[in-house]
Amino acid sequence: MSKFKNHKTNVARLLDSEKIPYELISYTVDVNDLSALHVANQLGQNISQIFKTLLLKGDKTIYFVCLVSGDKELNLKLAAQISGNKKCELVPMKDLFNLTGYVRGGCSPIGMKKKFPTFIDESCLNFNEIFISAGQRGLQIQLDPHNLVEISKAIIVKITD
Repeated sequence: MSKFKNHKTNVARLLDSEKIPYELISYTVDVNDLSALHVANQLGQNISQIFKTLLLKGDKTIYFVCLVSGDKELNLKLAAQISGNKKCELVPMKDLFNLTGYVRGGCSPIGMKKKFPTFIDESCLNFNEIFISAGQRGLQIQLDPHNLVEISKAIIVKITD
């Protein structure tokens, strides 16, 4: 695990512009395993602290973002309910880049092409710091979940079982 000093992603630049403290951490990418478990193992961190960024499409609120810890699964019924939808589904991978500017395994809730309503699972409050994608595969941002909520305008809710 090496720390990047000079390589900044758009996510890191946005955090810098808001004077939000973070750490940019690199890891070895396995394109055949883009799971949160792989990231946790590469970083030597608890999988509960690795938060996945998921883009969903609802029947009313068109698109919205949910962040859930790597050891949990998103509850689609809860996600639909909290986002004001009757039902929702994950956006197909083929549409992810065009909607967010990010690829699978490198999708961050910060700096998407458009601002989408964002919800983060309440389990983030169990930690002083969590990890999210820095906007590209092989880079994670470690930061205080309260700072993530602030910059992403996320709402903390229960969206996992």
